[in-house]
Amino acid sequence: MFTGIVRAVGRITQIEPLSASDQQAGLRLTIDAADLPLEQVQVGDSIAIQGACMTVLGHQDGQFEVDVSQESLSCTAGLDTLGPVNLESALRLGDSLDGHLVLGHVDGVGTITVFEAVGESYLLRVLAPKECAKYLAFKGSVTLNGVSLTINQVIDKDDGCEISINLIPHTVSATTFQYAQVGQQVNIEVDMMARYVERMLQKIDA
Repeated sequence: MFTGIVRAVGRITQIEPLSASDQQAGLRLTIDAADLPLEQVQVGDSIAIQGACMTVLGHQDGQFEVDVSQESLSCTAGLDTLGPVNLESALRLGDSLDGHLVLGHVDGVGTITVFEAVGESYLLRVLAPKECAKYLAFKGSVTLNGVSLTINQVIDKDDGCEISINLIPHTVSATTFQYAQVGQQVNIEVDMMARYVERMLQKIDA
């Protein structure tokens, strides 16, 4: 479980295939943890990387390793290329919940359609796929690349919906949104409560 409050912008520094002969095998990533403390991290602990929950295989000298399955690679963006990534360690009992409850399960991949400065802030618009659209609501919570954000506008479209978000300068500078570009893909996790509400309504209708 996570909060969507990014603790560090790390970097994928090395990518190795898990099998040289099996094209369906996943990848092993080596990640520079930057400012993310690893002193209390143990093998088997979870760290969210660009919003995707991954299991730590080991760490040393400020770096840690994870394995990413081909299934996870097919459902996410940004885990198969070298470069910066948002990092957050899993919640511990007694930690402050400053964002919202985040599972680290990516529900879909969206595309940035607008990213521009507006006054002292930034306007971010993302086209979300159909499978995510019904869970996205005005003033609701969404996680993009592991960042807990509030939706300011939802515009329904034939191929999903476009959500608008206001980013303060701190959020941009403290996350990989400092590198955001139009056309870039982002990992989307919808609010977990919306999924439970949908399931309960399905049972009522049944």
